[in-house]
Order: sequence, then structure tokens, then C-alpha cells
Amino acid sequence: MGVDFNYRDIFYNNKLFELLVNLTPAAKWQFGDHWQVAAQGLIPVINDYGEHYKKVRLNMAVLSKEMHLGNQHLKLSGGIFSHERYGFDLKWMMPVTSWLAFDAQAGFTGYCTMAVDWETSNLNRFTGWLGTRAYLHPWNTEFRLRGGRFLYEDYGGIAEAFRHFDHCSIGIFGQWNERERFNGGFKIVMMIPPYSRKVRTVNIRPASNFRLSYNNNAYFYQLKMYDTDPEENEREGYFDRKAVQWGANTMAPDFREH
Repeated sequence: MGVDFNYRDIFYNNKLFELLVNLTPAAKWQFGDHWQVAAQGLIPVINDYGEHYKKVRLNMAVLSKEMHLGNQHLKLSGGIFSHERYGFDLKWMMPVTSWLAFDAQAGFTGYCTMAVDWETSNLNRFTGWLGTRAYLHPWNTEFRLRGGRFLYEDYGGIAEAFRHFDHCSIGIFGQWNERERFNGGFKIVMMIPPYSRKVRTVNIRPASNFRLSYNNNAYFYQLKMYDTDPEENEREGYFDRKAVQWGANTMAPDFREH
């Protein structure tokens, strides 16, 4: 269980700010050999954003499979993704050295929403980006650079720098795209306790992380990508940390199982 918190401080309809707060109950089932089913719902608690956001609805339902072949790491996902998309997605990562890695993401998606009624479009939108990462182990500092075609058919690039601490990562970013030009801001990813977990057949727990992203400019459609996991974040990455020992995964694990 987690919370999705959205805030905008634009002056509209005689309001100084607007809030959208959803509870995000989710379930994940890992059934061996890196297969996983994940689903997430949205339950509105506070809604100043309008009719489109008022209903209890499904936000995500994904089947995924990880594959690890030497230094090649792949994750294939299919189903309903975040940002009201459905389709297929492929993520790739290749560590070259202990400090250098390449990664990419590509997908074919269509529009899918249950906000008002069930609405879908054809599976005809391609998104994809290619990037590189550098990790400075003495300072647990990571630099990321990627560019490509993003969710709302805009082209651009993103540069990020993260400092990883125990249970927390803080980053800054700058980005450019063909429509709104330049933007920047900061991100915080904080892992939520308890950090010790008992291994049971069924585990009930809070969401693994709290993630905050602040943009200097309110470009809602700039350089966005969908998520394929309810707990996806920049600290943990896309893959099983035990299978990909690179970057922040080489630090002490945030959660210990016993």
C-alpha cells in the first residue's frame, strides 16, 4: 500500500493550488525464474484535478520476465502500464566495467484508461531511448545520460546526477526537448522502513519507497515514460539487485530478508 500525491500551484478557477491524492493498493506475485505479475489500483482521496480522476480504477496490470545472459540483462513486460498505456516493453542493461554501463528501453503501446469508461486505442505508438551511466564508487555518485523518443511523441535528452546514501538517493536533472525546450529540477527517492522483512508465503507491507520529483517548469507531457512496476524508481533500477551487481546495487541492501 502506498500513496500517490500530486500538487500544482497554478492560479486557476480562483485556486492558489490543487491537490490530487490517491491510495495505491498493489499486489506482486513472483513465481520463480524471474517471472512476476504486478497490479495496482488508484483510490481517490482528494481530487481537485477534475472528473477524469474521480473514479476508483486499475492503474497497472503487468506480466514481466527478466533474463540475465552474462553481462546482458533484459526485462520484457506486457499488460497495462502507468500513464494510461497498454502494450509491450523491453528494458536492457549492459555493464561494461565496474563504473560504466549502457542501457535502453523500447516499447509499443496504445492508450488505455478506465477513468470514465473503458477507452482504448490501437497499439501503434513507439517509444524508446538509449543511455549511458557512470558510477563513482568512492562517493556512491552516479551520472546518467539518455535520449530518444518519449511517451507523448516528443524527442529530447535528459542528464541526471545522483548521490546515493543509506536508504536514500538525491538527484538533480536537466532536460531538453523539441517542444518546451529546457527544464530542470531535483528528485528524491527514500526507501520506507521497516528495513527487515520476514520471508513468508504472503507478505503485507507498505510501498518500498517514497519518490518525489520537482520540475522547475510545469511541462506535464515533457519527456515522460510509463512504468511497468508499481514500485519502479531510480535507486533500485529495473532488475533484481542480486543478478545485477552494478551501481547502487553494490551498496548494502536497503531491505534484509530473514
